[in-house]
Amino acid sequence: MDESLLRGLIPNVLAILVRRGAGFAAAEDAVQDALIEALRTWPGDPPRDPKGWLVTVSWRRFLDAARSESSRRRREDLVEEEPPPGPAAPADDTLWLYFLCAHPSLTPASAVALTLRAIGGLTTRQIARAHMVPEATMAQRISRAKRTVDGRSFDRPGDVATVLRVLYLVFNEGYSGDIDLAAEGIRLARQLAAAVDHPEAAGLLALMLLHHARRAARTAPDGSLVPLAEQDRALWDTDAITEGVSILQAALARDRLGEFQAQAAIAALHADAPAAEETDWTQIVEWYDELARLTGSPVVLLNRAVAVGEADGPRAGLAALAPLDDSLPRYTAVAAYLHEHDGNRELAARLYAEAARKASNLAERDHLIRQAARLNTAS
Repeated sequence: MDESLLRGLIPNVLAILVRRGAGFAAAEDAVQDALIEALRTWPGDPPRDPKGWLVTVSWRRFLDAARSESSRRRREDLVEEEPPPGPAAPADDTLWLYFLCAHPSLTPASAVALTLRAIGGLTTRQIARAHMVPEATMAQRISRAKRTVDGRSFDRPGDVATVLRVLYLVFNEGYSGDIDLAAEGIRLARQLAAAVDHPEAAGLLALMLLHHARRAARTAPDGSLVPLAEQDRALWDTDAITEGVSILQAALARDRLGEFQAQAAIAALHADAPAAEETDWTQIVEWYDELARLTGSPVVLLNRAVAVGEADGPRAGLAALAPLDDSLPRYTAVAAYLHEHDGNRELAARLYAEAARKASNLAERDHLIRQAARLNTAS
């Protein structure tokens, strides 16, 4: 049984049922019933057309439920005649489902959960474990999201940027439990890039690949964070880097620059450096300038200050940092880093300790505490 094949078929099968008139929640239940039947019967009797089989069985499961006493009146027009089984055009329906799961009426957290369920094919339990919340909580979140999009349609082309942001949120959830959401984000981004002719879809896929390529080097055996400059670059995945750079170059050649392409260009420059000291920081600053122009994001300007500090010295980095709001996440950690490199180790140690108290996760907090302890010990 090829589980990846099954999961890859889910979004199009679900979209076909919704296109035929099934409510989103009812269609999703019917598809899940069909998947259970597939897991039971396919090992001994695999179908010649897996997608057609899933469409047929899912539609019949939906009809069975629709004909029940509780829903007959509500759906009697829909079930008057069963349409012929078989798949519809794959790209259009799958892409439509992406837009539906990233509907603007959903919160980002709900859009991510619904995308993982409806397009990723993950179970509620798997999604709950990945997000480290109780299964009942995640079930309620997904149920509310399905009710929200039930019956929704698009009277204009979907917003690709919204879909891309949802997929990037999936990717950034990282890894927890038995589901690797970073890898799942890449899988879904591949699907989207194949379904839509948009340079930013390619840019997002390139960015994910380039970030994911460094994953093995990001943590030490004891689980502590390893800063980019200290990572063992021999552990980086060169195949993923090569693929990411190739995809990025093709996207940039279309001359329709977007924020994910700019982010990927920065990641590519890091990946291209054989050693940290050989990083082309001047080009990275130029790409941050482009990214700031595209987004106006203060977080981008914060990261730019670090790059300026590397390219032109810590004093220049501190000057770039000065206009920014000191309540920004990681502002204090960046200030500590730049002051350390400017030679003010006592102030840097205090700032690292302050940044540790503000850290949003345990690994980051422990890393900042170690930085403060290192400077205090040395002095």
